[in-house]
Amino acid sequence: MKLALGLLLSMTGTLLLLGCKPATELPAPAPEPEPQDVVAKRYGSWASPLSAAEVYSSSDELLELRAVGDGIYFSLFDGKSGHTTISRLEHDGSITPVVPVGFDVGSRIHEYGGGDFLGIGQSLFATRKSDQLFYRFAPNQEPLALTPNGTRHGDCISYPKGSRIICVREDHRAAPESKASLVTINLNFAGEGDTFVAGHDFISSPAINADNTQLAWLTWEHPAMPWDNTRLWLGELDRKGRLNGSRIVAGSEGNVSITEPMFGPDGRLYFIADYDDWWNLYRLGADGKPELLYRRAADFSSPAWRMGERSYAFEDDGHIIASYIDNGEAGLVRLNLETGAAEEIAVDFGDIKQLTRGRDGVYFIGRKVTTEKGIYRVSGRGVALVFAPTLPNLDPRFISRAQSISFRTEDNMRAWGYFYWPKNPHFTGLAESRPPLLVKLHGGPTAKASLAYRSDIQYWTSRGFAVLDLNFRGSSGFGRAYRQSLYGNWGKSDVEDAINAARFLVEKGWVDGGQMAISGSSAGGLTVLSALAKDNTFKAGVSRAGISDLERLSGETHKFEKSYLDQLIGPIATHRELYRARSPINKLERLDKPMLLLQGMKDTVVAPNQTLTIYQALVNKQVPVALLTFADENHNRWKDGNLIKALEYELGFYGQVFGFTPADPVPALNLQAKEPVPVSP
Repeated sequence: MKLALGLLLSMTGTLLLLGCKPATELPAPAPEPEPQDVVAKRYGSWASPLSAAEVYSSSDELLELRAVGDGIYFSLFDGKSGHTTISRLEHDGSITPVVPVGFDVGSRIHEYGGGDFLGIGQSLFATRKSDQLFYRFAPNQEPLALTPNGTRHGDCISYPKGSRIICVREDHRAAPESKASLVTINLNFAGEGDTFVAGHDFISSPAINADNTQLAWLTWEHPAMPWDNTRLWLGELDRKGRLNGSRIVAGSEGNVSITEPMFGPDGRLYFIADYDDWWNLYRLGADGKPELLYRRAADFSSPAWRMGERSYAFEDDGHIIASYIDNGEAGLVRLNLETGAAEEIAVDFGDIKQLTRGRDGVYFIGRKVTTEKGIYRVSGRGVALVFAPTLPNLDPRFISRAQSISFRTEDNMRAWGYFYWPKNPHFTGLAESRPPLLVKLHGGPTAKASLAYRSDIQYWTSRGFAVLDLNFRGSSGFGRAYRQSLYGNWGKSDVEDAINAARFLVEKGWVDGGQMAISGSSAGGLTVLSALAKDNTFKAGVSRAGISDLERLSGETHKFEKSYLDQLIGPIATHRELYRARSPINKLERLDKPMLLLQGMKDTVVAPNQTLTIYQALVNKQVPVALLTFADENHNRWKDGNLIKALEYELGFYGQVFGFTPADPVPALNLQAKEPVPVSP
């Protein structure tokens, strides 16, 4: 694993400070209180200006970005309503809504959606979440549904011949499994459309050249996921709009993940591939073979859980602007296509996505390591913020900046994480004490922890907690080998990494080894349950819709992840006993640590009765436990009101388990209750 610049110190391991400028360029620090104003108080009991409600008051999330004419279209998830809207950012900076209030945009193609909308001229085309139909919005006209019931669409592009749109379709009218195809849809009336490509398990990422004579797309087959093995296809479009001569131009050798094909201004086909462990930029050479544009030990793409991701854009005929993740740190680079020279143009970002070329430059969605986030435009050797949603309003003196740690784990490997010290200018810990540790786990498990500012982490650090946001083996952003190091080892390596990370921090003397908790949802919840069953490192755990029965999950999951467990554990036909051994629901006798369980009662991924089984087993053993149920929530994004309640209950849970009194008025939690507790926002 390649180390980032900016070594801060080294004791028994490696500690790096990421996202920092040289000392001479750092802004002057905000004034700190006088020493006599600092109160020594038990960690966890500090008063914080960041309430649970304020954590989610600025939870609006920019999702996708597309340039159309003089304007920039963007979709925004509104945390309060739970709806996704689309607006147009005008050249003068004003914002114009372009879909009706309450329409709620969102495709469920591949279950996780993405590529939800497309702009053409004065019209917008978008999928409505409730019925999954693809609609046209034209000036002074009622919305018109263009696609058949029972189909889902994403990654749509304009195809001017015959006034059509090319879309990836997932047809759920077929049985027993949905069918993937690449179809054309008429812009002006509803219909079945015409099929361009079929016969593959999955299809994504159509791209068309400027004169509409060539079409490129990606396919992959079970058991691969799109971050494992994909193939890049190229076909010719004739004068009648028919697709001919389809052929594989990259990926036929297997063992390579190709993403984001795009035709450049020069008419050549560009794409991202991980031939050399890292997702780097390539194009098809004159000989028809992949040609590396820029080599860097960094990932210029990410796992395609959603469609419609854009990690690079053409600034002009001679330059590409591309985003990357280098050792967890996000950045932008300007690449000269003639010389191969690269110029860094952005720092201090935790996340960069959705690059698109507008009339006056390249735009992207970015989140910084500070509270700033929004839509940015590349401006010379820097970037300019052009639109920001509601932002957190937290005094910078309370913001803990992440430090990247790496540590030794099993199999003689290293794992990674972002460590946050407690920070509150009005408090310090009691003499000779160390802060409690909260280890947070991302989902996926092929996802990643991000350096971007998170109010939910600052909620804990401003109260006196230390937090570790863990990039266990299998996380993205550290190359293909690290990403695939979890294969065959899910429920094992991630658990080992969580435990070894906590022990590493105890050995450093940074945290209290007797007050360590672990928290995660979905796949992260599996790690929580498994870590608590493994040993006594963690003294408490919080699991939100945690996966507990891998055998059941393998039989009930949707098509996109149908073979994912074949990679993470092995084919169930030959590995059934391993599925059972890795399932926390089969380790109930080992679960004896206090737990807080949270479960959406409309969850179709983790059935509520799985969580109820774990809860009842702990109740029967008289282990301190509480189960909070949320009647109107499913597996994924929860409404703000429920998230606020869950966070307040979690704080109260740690107070009870670790023996401190939170400064906040938190709801009472009975850890000896015999029945689950229904929660209303």
